[in-house]
Order: sequence, then C-alpha cells, then structure tokens
Amino acid sequence: FSWLSLNVWLFWKTFLLYYQGLQYYYLHQMLGLGLCVSRASASVLNLNCCLVLLPMCRVLLAFLRGSQKVVSRKTRRLLDKSKTFHVMCGVTICIFSVLHVAAHLVNALNFSENYSEEFLALNAANYRGEDPRKLLFATGNFLNCGLRVKVVFYLITGLAYVLGVSNYDIFWYTHNLFFVFYMLLMLHVSGGVLKYQTNLEEHPPGCFNPNKTLRENTTVPKTFEETFPDYTTEPFPEDLSVPEPFVQNNFMRICSEEPKFQSHFPETWFWISGPLCLYCVERLYRYIRSNKPVTITSVITHPSNVIEVRMMKDDFKARPGQYVILHCPRVSALESHPFTLTMCPTDTKATFGVHLKVVGDWTERFRDLLLLHSNQDTEILPIFQQRRYPKLYVDGPFGSPFEESLNYEVSLCVAGGIGVTPFASILNTLLDGWKCYKLRRLYFIWVCRDIESFRWFADLLCMLHNKLWQENRPDYINIQLYLSQTDGIQKIIGEKYQALNSRLLIGRPRWKLLFAEIAKCNRRKTIGVFCCGPNKISKILHKLSNSSNSYGTRFEYNKESF
Repeated sequence: FSWLSLNVWLFWKTFLLYYQGLQYYYLHQMLGLGLCVSRASASVLNLNCCLVLLPMCRVLLAFLRGSQKVVSRKTRRLLDKSKTFHVMCGVTICIFSVLHVAAHLVNALNFSENYSEEFLALNAANYRGEDPRKLLFATGNFLNCGLRVKVVFYLITGLAYVLGVSNYDIFWYTHNLFFVFYMLLMLHVSGGVLKYQTNLEEHPPGCFNPNKTLRENTTVPKTFEETFPDYTTEPFPEDLSVPEPFVQNNFMRICSEEPKFQSHFPETWFWISGPLCLYCVERLYRYIRSNKPVTITSVITHPSNVIEVRMMKDDFKARPGQYVILHCPRVSALESHPFTLTMCPTDTKATFGVHLKVVGDWTERFRDLLLLHSNQDTEILPIFQQRRYPKLYVDGPFGSPFEESLNYEVSLCVAGGIGVTPFASILNTLLDGWKCYKLRRLYFIWVCRDIESFRWFADLLCMLHNKLWQENRPDYINIQLYLSQTDGIQKIIGEKYQALNSRLLIGRPRWKLLFAEIAKCNRRKTIGVFCCGPNKISKILHKLSNSSNSYGTRFEYNKESF
C-alpha cells in the first residue's frame, strides 16, 4: 500500500509540473492533458524500471544479510520481502505502461488536429489533419511504447498463469522477455517528440511580440500605437519606457524574441543503466561461479515421491536456511529451479544435499535421469553404486528468511508437507552443535497428509531428540507432528521412532491455542515465527502473529518465498 501511495504521489507531482510549468505552456496548449499524463506515467515507469531488477540481485541480498552489513533485524527482514517488492514493481510497470501508451495515443490525435502554424518546431505531424495512425508508425516513440506494453503483457500474464495453475514453464519463458523490454526502453528515448521552451525570460508564454504583424488579430493599446505607428519592420527599442497600463497587463507582456524549443534530454538510461549493469555483472558472476558441475555422491528415494540428492562442490559454503538453484542441461537447456538446502557443508564434511518432490515435468525428467529407469532386462546396479549421473550445475547459495531462525532466543517453525525442507538444514546444524547460537528454544510444528511423509526426516528428528536428552536439554526443542488426513490411528513404523510416535497428533493444529500457550511460556520475549507451507496456514499464522496478547510476548512473522 505504501509503495502504491508513493507511485501515486510521484505521478501527481509530475502531472502538476507539466500542467503548471511555463516551459510546457505552448506544448500543453497543443496536447492538453495527454502531455501531463504521458510524462507523469513516464516518471513512475522510470522509477519502477530502475528498482524492479534490484530484488533479483540474489548475490547482493545474500551478501547484505550474511555479512551483517545490515545490523537491524527489522531491516534484514525487509530484504526477505524482495519477491513481493519485485512483483509490486512489475504490476506498477504494467499499469502505468498502459496509461502511458493511452496518453500517447491521445497525443498523436492532438498533434494531428492541433497542428501549429505559428510554432512549427512543436509539431510532430507534417500538416493539419494528418492520419494519427501514420504518426504512430512514423514516430519511433509511439510504436516503441506499443511494443513495450505487449512485452509487459506477456510478463504479467506469465506470472498470473503460474500463480493460477503452477505451470513454471510459461512463467520462465515469458519472464526472459525482460531483455527485450529493456532494449525497447533504451531505444524509446531517441525520438524527441515532446519539446519544452528554453527562453522563458526572453519570451514569457502568452507575451506580446511587437516584431510580428498582429494588426489583424490583436487590439493594440492606443498609447502604444502613438509611440510606434509602424512597428512591423522595426525592432522594439530597448530603452523605451512602456506605458504603465501596458506593463500591468500580464497577458500583454512584451517578448524580445521568438520562443525556442528543445527536445527532452533522455532520462531513461540514467535511471536504468545502473541497476541493469549491476544485474548483468551479477549474472556473469553467477555463471562463472556455477560453471563447474557438482559431484553427485548419492541419490536416495523417500516415500511420497521425494528424492534426496547429495553432492559435493569445491569451496562451496552455505548457511542453514539458504537455497540453491539447480540446472541440469539434459533435462532443460534453459530452465533452472530453486531448492532449499536440507544439509549444509561443515568443517568436518563437504557434502550438501537437497530434497525435491517430483511434481511437474522438470522434476519427473530429472528423477528419471538420476534413477536410470530402463525397460531392458540388463542388470541394474543398486542406486548407491551408480556413478553415471547426469551433469548438474549448482548456482548459489542464496539467502532466505530462515537464516534468522537461529538468531532468535525462541523460534516457532511451522512446515506443511515438503515445506519442511528449509528447517531440515537448521535441524542438521543443531545436531552438530547448538550452543554457539542464540537460539535456546525451538517449537517445531510439521503438518502432513500421509504418515509416510514424516519418514523423510524421522531419523534426523530422533537423533536430535536423543542428543538433547543426553545433554540434559529435553526442553530445547518441542516437536509436534500433525497427521491431517487419516482413516484411523496410525504410527510411524519402527521401534527407533518411538520418540516421534508420542508426538504424533491426529487432525490439524489449533493455532490460536498454540500461540497462547507459547506466549504464556515465553513472557515478554520476541519470538520468530517461520512458515513454509500452504497459503492458508501462512495467512493464519500471519494474522495471529500480528495479534496482541496479555503476556507481553511479541511474534515476528517470516515466510519462505522463492
């Protein structure tokens, strides 16, 4: 809402500048409000086209978050809104691009109908009544605006489609059109159609020019006629004292020369060149960094169509909660997909891993390549002995909100289904050692539809539980597992999972009571709330985090979003 208000404020201020500015007086007389709307929308577009790329500079955001250059936790949390800010800028660009083109269509019509015989330099048309459609194609700016709106339309519809039906292919390919958009944006400034007056002191707008023949159109004061009976050929003397009534009439201010007009200095490149260069440099750096394929050490299949991929890469370092982008050329030459790290490299082991749920064409093809499915009768080696994996490139790691979970004294982590992956790396880190972190109590809530899903990280949860019991800190982690759909009482199979069976609940969490209990046990503390799961759960947690309680406990909400 605040970003929308800022854009509206900028639009209105620029609108008033062109509506009231004397340097645009003659152009405004010709074009009317079309001038003001086109220039005001252009200023909003310049700002948003400048900022829309910054949230996509993932390396920069990860550096700011991880290097502690941003000391304030509240400011660091703003970095986690990068995707939301990117979408807001994109929607704003779409809306004001349509408005900008509509205003220029009106301008083309006005250029044709209001052709100026007096100020030829202002005209975009060659003669009065010229076909406006001819102006649209003959003038590069008008055509360029139309093409840019078409590209923005593809960008926004691609985003809307992926949000509606989760088709990542459409989103990916349409969003790569932003290169075309910025090329058109750079070319847009070359036309110089709209011009402003440069000599306001010598020629105030609406002034009276005695060097021109105006007898047929202008009623000249009698005093002036007696002083200059023939003023059509002689220049107006500079040392003449003008009669008082003539000076006081603002409409008849004297001008000493004809108005001079100049095209606007191109400003778009000034706005977008910096962020565009920064983005290109970062993409080049990411390409160089991820140019060497990783070594896949093992592939493990889990229940409910989930695959774990463990790999190694030289000089790869990551923090718990971060994610990487995987690119497999044999699956797709262009597509890359983000996956949260479930295992981070440490000082003692260089292995890191991800869990991916097989949903969609990309993950299905990737799974088939990893598992080497074959219809032949030849003997297939066990998956742990396979070494002929496809080439896999890893870009990252990149920051996420879950890096902050270890920086709170108390954290509430809520996962829905495969949304548990961001917390797995945090649990693995705590298993290696928890005393070096600020975190002193962790509430871990995991909601799944089927019992088999809990087996993805059942071993990890049991090992962490047993470790904390051995260290006399059983209260460090509070594990609650919820089975939302069941035909009866079920338990996680296996004697070693007894610690989890006692924490397995049937149904859905009663979130309001859960928050009240946590607030009561942690009076006057700030609790970090982290969620990765369905939007329905996310909205409930966000609402409860913003609610007040009688214990003085403050909840800070964080949500995972790629």
